[in-house]
Amino acid sequence: MAINEIREKSVEELQQHLLDLRKEQLNLRMQQGSDQLSQPNQLRRVRRDIARTKFVLGEKK
Repeated sequence: MAINEIREKSVEELQQHLLDLRKEQLNLRMQQGSDQLSQPNQLRRVRRDIARTKFVLGEKK
């Protein structure tokens, strides 16, 4: 997700989005641990989305 799209969301939406990203990250790590992860770049994408979301949350608070 682009940083501009993240900045348009409210604080509550950002917190929910962060929770969803954390769940997705957990699922991807479990897939990686069992050698079922077909696209390793997904982990990087989710990790960067988490960082972007946390950055914008810090800006808004």
